[in-house]
Amino acid sequence: MQTFKRPEILLYVMAAAVPIAFGVWRALLNNFSIESADFTGVEIGILQSLREVPGFLAFTVVFVLLLVREQTLALVALLVMGLGTALTGYFPTEVGLYCTTVLMSLGFHYYETVNQSLSLQFFSKEEAPYKMGKMLAIGSGVSLVAFSLVWLFLEVLHLEMQSIYVIGGITTMLIAIFCWLYFPRFEGHVEQHKKLKLHKRYWLYYALTFMGGARRQIFVVFSGFLMVEKFGFSAADIALMFIANGVLNMIFAPLIGKMIKNIGERKTLTIEYVGLIIIFSGYAIVSDPMIAVGLYIVDHILFSMAIAQKTYFQKIADPKDMAQTAGVAFSINHCAAIVLPALYGLLWMSSPALVFFTGAAMAGVSLMLARLVPEKPAPGVEVQWGSNPLLSSRLKP
Repeated sequence: MQTFKRPEILLYVMAAAVPIAFGVWRALLNNFSIESADFTGVEIGILQSLREVPGFLAFTVVFVLLLVREQTLALVALLVMGLGTALTGYFPTEVGLYCTTVLMSLGFHYYETVNQSLSLQFFSKEEAPYKMGKMLAIGSGVSLVAFSLVWLFLEVLHLEMQSIYVIGGITTMLIAIFCWLYFPRFEGHVEQHKKLKLHKRYWLYYALTFMGGARRQIFVVFSGFLMVEKFGFSAADIALMFIANGVLNMIFAPLIGKMIKNIGERKTLTIEYVGLIIIFSGYAIVSDPMIAVGLYIVDHILFSMAIAQKTYFQKIADPKDMAQTAGVAFSINHCAAIVLPALYGLLWMSSPALVFFTGAAMAGVSLMLARLVPEKPAPGVEVQWGSNPLLSSRLKP
């Protein structure tokens, strides 16, 4: 039994806890907000902007770590996320949804920040791509169960959305309590810096992270909203679509982790962003709901390739910077996320296609940044200018 009390098992269990609450929240949100609170694109944009505020404030994790350990903070964050999800159905108003969303998001983003730091500390550089892919696969597997239950609760048992929110939130809270009681307190191999600092040599990682945050908003906010508003998908339909995502991610996430190890971060990120340009352009012009579903599923699979950003950072970073930079990076990731959903909510009202065409343009910028990632990243070799691997950041500022 003692063999199960290892850091990686804790990370896997916590990875399973997140999609229960967050998956239920996300699967029901578009239908719940439209049916119960009469949301339009404007309100859903504001809600998603508010959801990203805790992500922007993720840098404050560094200060909280002066008081508690990373592992403790991760578990408390899971409890807060579960609570926010459980309360969502009890406040079916515009202001109520804004408040419960911020509470859920506070737990989610604090957890994700600390989880990234712990993963990069507990996993070696050699095993990180595969094990982080395995974590994604576990999350996708649990998401599959969660979305299947959402469909069952709605279509077969005819439960109210309020009850489903409660089930999802409380389940995540119970898993967090189990982790608190069962696992010992683990320590990273290197004591982390606990002060804020932007490092010049990490600028490319910061830039990739910023553009990733902008890209993510298009997917999270408007691709799902497109399915409901344009094609009339029900909450059960959305749940089935998420089930398909879960099955495919269980298969592909570990394979993508292996791919990153084999071909490197530069080629992996290039594949991701070329794919995104095609997918976002497809969203803008699609008229067939089945094609839209296909685009959505491939889009979701490409998310796994973002592991390459994290492993790129792991290879170039001082091990003491993991926690510090995780918080800073999450804040940078959410700079665009705070503004874009609200602005795009207004743009959506006049031209949904333009929302996705600008997303394709953002993917184009990310592609240019990806081509600056070295073939073999290392401390002192953070950027590759041109096609020559030797023409690295050592030679150009």
